Amino acid sequence: MSIDWTALGQVAAVSVGVTVAVVAVFTLGVLGLARAEGGRTEPAGASVAGRAQAGLCFLACAAVVAYGIYLIVPQFR
Repeated sequence: MSIDWTALGQVAAVSVGVTVAVVAVFTLGVLGLARAEGGRTEPAGASVAGRAQAGLCFLACAAVVAYGIYLIVPQFR
């Protein structure tokens, strides 16, 4: 039995990178919700922009999770 250490390292690096990216996008979504909730102290369009930002970020996170499930579950292919 032989282990391809290069492939294992690549998989680990991509996994860490995608994890950090999803957490960053989710954080931006939470920031958008915070801006939408704090609309009284922000400019007039901040509430709408914050909700749009949050929606897009959470949609992107859901897409990444759905793609991961698609890759794992063989019945979906």
